[in-house]
Amino acid sequence: MTAQPSSPRQTHPHRRSSGRRTLRGVILVAVAICVGLTPAVQAHATPSPEEIEAQLDKQWEQLEPVIEQYNKVHNGLVKNRKKAAELERKIKPLAQQVDGALDRIGGLAAKNYKLGPVAEAAALVSGDDRATLTERLTMLNYLAGQEHEQIADVFAVKSKYDEEKAKLDTLISQQARQDAELAGKKKKIDSEIKRLERLRETAGGTFTIDVGECPPVTVTGKAAIAVRTACEQLGDPYVWGAVGPNSFDCSGLTQYAWKAAGIHLTHFTGDQWKETRSVSRAEARAGDLVFFFEDLHHVGIYLGNGKLVHASRAGQPVKVASIEYMPLAGFRRVA
Repeated sequence: MTAQPSSPRQTHPHRRSSGRRTLRGVILVAVAICVGLTPAVQAHATPSPEEIEAQLDKQWEQLEPVIEQYNKVHNGLVKNRKKAAELERKIKPLAQQVDGALDRIGGLAAKNYKLGPVAEAAALVSGDDRATLTERLTMLNYLAGQEHEQIADVFAVKSKYDEEKAKLDTLISQQARQDAELAGKKKKIDSEIKRLERLRETAGGTFTIDVGECPPVTVTGKAAIAVRTACEQLGDPYVWGAVGPNSFDCSGLTQYAWKAAGIHLTHFTGDQWKETRSVSRAEARAGDLVFFFEDLHHVGIYLGNGKLVHASRAGQPVKVASIEYMPLAGFRRVA
């Protein structure tokens, strides 16, 4: 009997098996190459602590303006709510005066009505003295006129306060919405800050932060008090929105330092710029405020010789630094 030729089914499995072995070999080689490369890639991708600090500085330039905007809106909201409460206290007694005057006028009108034509006719019939009746009517009209004058003055003042209160209420409503929106952004900012701080931790090892040392105070009076107070906070942590006594943001530190000297500054860099007067770099002395960036979103207290003390950013304590570290916007004299 003649032998039958081998069928394709008998030959293909061997070829596929061989092909699979070849493919598997290629994959294993590729994996080996990738595994061999991975440590080198990771080692290259892990930045040094100094590089991470530079990244933090760059990220912070984008975050701090939002923080100062929140300070602006929130402080404005607090101020306007106080103004609205003061106006409300002024309006309340005026409203009571108006209501009282209206009641008196109403009473006079009722008397005048009773002493009208019917009463006059009755007086003629009864023979009463008509002159007496006329005098009484004249007196009532005179008293009513006085009440009208008084109520007109009171009402004018009340109307003025009501108008101011209405404007404030509208502004407060707008600021409350902005405050809520920025408070929402606060959560995102806090989350971003934590992410950046975790990034620093991935660098490993230790990264010490030199807070520096304040030089001897060369000024006197209130400026000296402000400088000493600011320097006493060296090493305190940065917390945005904080105004002391144990943590600060940038405008919170300058406010705290000058408050110790008896001068109030608003907790917002833009307002602090407006609340002070300009001095040139050559005129600048210890205690002056130093502002940075075009939008004035950072401020510190000048120490002289190109140095300042400031609450720099999250992850960095209050420290002494060079004014050349950031784009300088100008110097301002507080007192």
